[in-house]
Amino acid sequence: METAIRFEEFMHRALHDPDHGYYAKRIHGIGRRGDFTTAPVISSMPARAIARWATAAMRESGCRDLIEIGPGNGALAAAVLKQLPWPTRWKTRLHLVEASAPLTRIQRESLGTKARWHRSPAEALDACHGNAVIFSNELVDAFAVRRFQNTAEGWQELMVKTSSGRDAIESLEKISALPLSSSFLQPHPVGQWIEVHESYQRWLAEWMPLWKAGRMLTIDYGNTAEKIYHRRPTGTLRGYHFQQVIEGPEIYRHPGHRDLTADVNFTDLVDWTRPWTTASQLSSFAHFLQSHAKPRDENDRFLIDEHGAGSAFMVLDQICKKTA
Repeated sequence: METAIRFEEFMHRALHDPDHGYYAKRIHGIGRRGDFTTAPVISSMPARAIARWATAAMRESGCRDLIEIGPGNGALAAAVLKQLPWPTRWKTRLHLVEASAPLTRIQRESLGTKARWHRSPAEALDACHGNAVIFSNELVDAFAVRRFQNTAEGWQELMVKTSSGRDAIESLEKISALPLSSSFLQPHPVGQWIEVHESYQRWLAEWMPLWKAGRMLTIDYGNTAEKIYHRRPTGTLRGYHFQQVIEGPEIYRHPGHRDLTADVNFTDLVDWTRPWTTASQLSSFAHFLQSHAKPRDENDRFLIDEHGAGSAFMVLDQICKKTA
């Protein structure tokens, strides 16, 4: 029997192991034939809205470099570039940060020489001398999470190990210190499960000190600490396989062949980025889209529905704290 590991380690291996991870080797694509669908695949409205935001952000910050982190199949980056006003597009230098080899190949097919590729944000910022406007769509949810349950004895962390039959065995473990998360400050009942994207916090600390000027837009599904677990006692962890939602013990089966994800606590994102930002504006996806673009068809109206995708996704707009 294997030694128990944090759920975070299991999830990281399942998603990002260089030889067997989902994003490294086996992602089936994005869209109707893939495991999941993103908003930019459904509608052109996100690209139009991000392009308008980026145009203003580059003008205000004086940056010429536009970075997308985690660009998926590259369709959003290509669409945003196309939607930029011609004078802005002419002088914009597009950078894509992508660690997945399969996705990089797909992106190069659609963008060709229109972008530069980098393996990390630090590498991209080095190419931009630290000055850049940055955006991401459904990036945070691809990071592994730690899972905790509120018990009669306090918060305990989920551990996982496999038996000789290769079935996953879950257990809870007392820990000496909790990670930094606003979720622990909420009045959760006994039995509540929560997820913390601590791996994303560590990742931010690696490169955000290198960011000298610009703005950053983060789009993902989730909510604030006060609302994210409303009527969700088992937390937000789930998997996707050819558009089918996977929950419970099923997430441990066929690791590396399925996408695993959890909702994003945007209160944490604001707290974790505070050392490097001067302002953070959080809004619903619907509000952001309608503030920057006009709906043209039913797909657009679906995305701005406050009872659907428009409220399921949040948008965090942040300004870089300039350094000397």
